Amino acid sequence: MKVYIGIDPGFKNGGIAVFGKTIDIYKMPEEFPDIYDLFLEIKEKYKSDEIIAVLENVGHGIPGQSSKATASFARHNGHLEMALYALNIRTVKVTPQKWQKYFSNSLGAIAKEKDMGKTEWKNKLKSLAKQMYPDVKTTLYSADAILLADYGKHMVM
Repeated sequence: MKVYIGIDPGFKNGGIAVFGKTIDIYKMPEEFPDIYDLFLEIKEKYKSDEIIAVLENVGHGIPGQSSKATASFARHNGHLEMALYALNIRTVKVTPQKWQKYFSNSLGAIAKEKDMGKTEWKNKLKSLAKQMYPDVKTTLYSADAILLADYGKHMVM
């Protein structure tokens, strides 16, 4: 059985969704040892030879963000990648545009209007995740992770 891990790397507001026998949701750990321990726990729980992590590729700074915040976020992303690598978990990086386009084009489920603000867009993604997986606790921190795991399940072989 393949297991898909959707990872929204947000430093304070990120989340992790695991699609295997069940769907498990985790808030993003902030420290490297906790990140590693969580992925180790997931690997041990699912005991699958095929675990695929779908990591949102947001490897750039946010306009208006301080250089300190950009460096912290980049270091956090490096921690995620290193933990996955150390545990031999295959990782596929996908841009937000690519996975969101999948839900827009393939499913016709969502579309972002030009004048839509970030909060409104995030709430739309959360609504879609809730609609697709009504029995899963969906929050703003878990919605992108859920959709990333679903994207992986359908688009990553």
